Amino acid sequence: MAVELCLLLLLLFCGSTVSEVQPIYKPPPGTLDFGFVPSKTYDTGAYHEPGPIGILFKIVHAFLYLVQPNPFPQDLIRKVAQQKFGNTQGDYQKAIYYEIGFIVSAALGLLFILLLPLVGLCFCMCRCCDNCGGEMHQRQKKNADCQRSCFATFLFVASLIISIGVLCAYAANQHLTSQVRGAKKLVNSNFKDLKVFLNDTPAQIDYLVSQYNTTKDKALSDLNNVGPLLGSRVQEQLGKEVRPALDAALTMAGAIRETKEALENVSVSVEVLQEGTERLHANLTDVKMHLSNTLNDSACSAAQAASTCNIIRNSLNQLNINANFSGLPGVSSQLAKVNDVLKIDLSSLVQKGYAAFNDTPDLVVNQTKNILSDIKNVLESIGSNISSFTKTLPVQKILADLTIYLTQSEAYVQDYFPLVEQYDFYRWLGCLILCCMVVLIVVFYYLGLLCGTCGYDKHASPTTRGCISNTGGNFLMAGVGFSFLFSWVLMIVVVLTFVTGGNVEKLVCEPFEDKTLFKVLDTPYLLNQQWKNYLSGMLFKNPNINLTFEKVYSDCKENKGIYTSLHLEHLFNINEFLNISMYTEDVALRIEHIQINLSKIILLDEIGKENLLNFSSSGIDGINFGAYLTEINKSVTKVDLLSFANDLEARADQLPKGALENALKGHANNIRMIHNQQVVPLEQAMSTLNQSIRLLKRTSSELMVKVKNVISAVNAAQLLINNNASLVIVQETKKYMDTIVGYFEQYIDWVKESIAMEVAACKPIANVIDTAVDIFLCSYVTDSVNTFWFGLGGSSIFLIPAIIFAVKLSKYYRRMDTEDVYDDVETIPMKNTENGNNGYHKEHLYGIHNPVITSSVEQW
Repeated sequence: MAVELCLLLLLLFCGSTVSEVQPIYKPPPGTLDFGFVPSKTYDTGAYHEPGPIGILFKIVHAFLYLVQPNPFPQDLIRKVAQQKFGNTQGDYQKAIYYEIGFIVSAALGLLFILLLPLVGLCFCMCRCCDNCGGEMHQRQKKNADCQRSCFATFLFVASLIISIGVLCAYAANQHLTSQVRGAKKLVNSNFKDLKVFLNDTPAQIDYLVSQYNTTKDKALSDLNNVGPLLGSRVQEQLGKEVRPALDAALTMAGAIRETKEALENVSVSVEVLQEGTERLHANLTDVKMHLSNTLNDSACSAAQAASTCNIIRNSLNQLNINANFSGLPGVSSQLAKVNDVLKIDLSSLVQKGYAAFNDTPDLVVNQTKNILSDIKNVLESIGSNISSFTKTLPVQKILADLTIYLTQSEAYVQDYFPLVEQYDFYRWLGCLILCCMVVLIVVFYYLGLLCGTCGYDKHASPTTRGCISNTGGNFLMAGVGFSFLFSWVLMIVVVLTFVTGGNVEKLVCEPFEDKTLFKVLDTPYLLNQQWKNYLSGMLFKNPNINLTFEKVYSDCKENKGIYTSLHLEHLFNINEFLNISMYTEDVALRIEHIQINLSKIILLDEIGKENLLNFSSSGIDGINFGAYLTEINKSVTKVDLLSFANDLEARADQLPKGALENALKGHANNIRMIHNQQVVPLEQAMSTLNQSIRLLKRTSSELMVKVKNVISAVNAAQLLINNNASLVIVQETKKYMDTIVGYFEQYIDWVKESIAMEVAACKPIANVIDTAVDIFLCSYVTDSVNTFWFGLGGSSIFLIPAIIFAVKLSKYYRRMDTEDVYDDVETIPMKNTENGNNGYHKEHLYGIHNPVITSSVEQW
């Protein structure tokens, strides 16, 4: 409904549309992508570039600012609109003060219109009486050449300025005609864009409706994946307690296996050590006996070997075992109990708990089949309701009526546009005639200057000047005559166009550009004394709504939707139609009724728990770890056999060469062999025993407490699943519901944003105003008219000095009837001779006074 109202109001107000390129937009992660509302490309652009003539427009604007620098008279305009102007005496004073520049300029123009024809008439009559330069007599002076050059220069400059002015006027005239002819293309472009707009708006409406499928498909996708979504969320929340408990149970199962391995290693290592130490003891005893026999040899009695033999004899007591493993207690009973515990595979039981817990998503899927089916039906029904609702709106009828209205308007414009062009042709022709008047005058001046300058002979006297020079003077006087004939007509046109065009520029164009005009239109009770806000009163029959021309124009200039710009929520509140609860209430109710039972999940059965208790009572904590560690920390023998053998061999080298030395070295090699074959394996067995005992010690430390903690954690997790999982399920179901509902909220927000900014965007309204006022009235008409009167007025003003200089200069170009023989005659009058004597001319007509007498009188 809102979209159609936007469409109706938009088409009532707009006469042209303009294209807006859609910006590139990428939705943030996790949001729905509804794409862009379709829009076509329009041809009309509400912008005018005048081209090179724009420089003249700026000059005219500067001139108008000099004539009228006062700010826009808002108060006076308001009083005029309210028909209250003149109620106070100060109104006329303010109006005169504002228009003083135009008044003074127009008054000067009127004086020009009145006085110049009168002056021309008097000037002609005066010349007919041989006054005002009408007498064909010229006195010769020393500075005559300088005066002639100055007058010619001044006249040429004035003619040049007049030429520039008439060129400006002609350019403005041509510019206005070309723009009026080009306006037809602009009008056709507007109608074409409007037709495109009419065809595009239903597609925009359909697109908004069709994007509900995007929301529905996403919601259905989440519903079909309720297991991974809702089930995984429930599993994740419960897993915060369940997984650590199962991990602890699985760790304890591994500890049982490690305990068995450690006990077996202890049992084997102790047996190996007991047997190995007995064999080592017997071998070391034999070594000591043979060494003693060797040392009792007579060779040791010699003085050189006695001390060495005694040292060796005293060290024989070190050849003995140090650790005694025969007294260590056995671990067979503990090993037997642990083997009994391992008859039950605790790891398998824990893995079953993992598997059961990991089946949570499947449980959710199986237990929500019926409810999800109902939700899907609700989603389908919502889509059907939206489609059926939009079909009931009379969109096609409105569009058909507007299309007929648009076609009729286009036909009307097409029929009357030739008439506009015809009247513009008449205007162009009239302005061209005015320009031709000025051109005729300027041509006479240029021809006069050309002929006078080219035909002038400085050696010729005024009465003997050539034909070309005389023709130049006649051209100048002809230009003067046409100036008097045409100047007042030109000035009438200048004054009328100046007053009209200048005031349009100051009272319409400039305040429109800075939006001051809209502020005046937005004055309360201005256009209707009963309405505070005229626009809202006209649209909504409620003048109290704060809807202003300036705000609407600014919003449309920014291409906002007409719903936002015209505040159509006062006519139809789209928020009520797009209330999210209308669409999500049924969905939310059904999602809230989702009930999930996870009591079938068994993390660890009683057999597994009993198995853990049996392990804790296996007796490993009763092992005498101190006795084991005491013997393990001892070395196998009291002395390092390798060091003893090396020392024995070194001392044998100190003896004299012989059988004794060789015997001792043989005993040293025998000791090394015993170390490698018996001591090294015993050390390895002791290392294994050390690691196993220390592992058992760590495992047995507070074993009962550890097992009870594991069982307590498993029981707590099981209790959470059986009793408190419903709270977690409700929380996660709420989040799941918020996710589903969030898709609808995104859709509704997108629809609102699209209606506000994209659907029926009202920039065409601003374009219509810009086209009518800124482009056509101000740029096309007013600027051209102002430039025309500016050029024509400048030409008319400079006709005055041109007349003066042309009259003065013509005296130097035209052939005179009489002349003075000498320049600057003071007291002696000179007589003129007959024609043929010395080349001077004398008048023979009766009634002509004696030039000698006249010259003498003038000197006096």
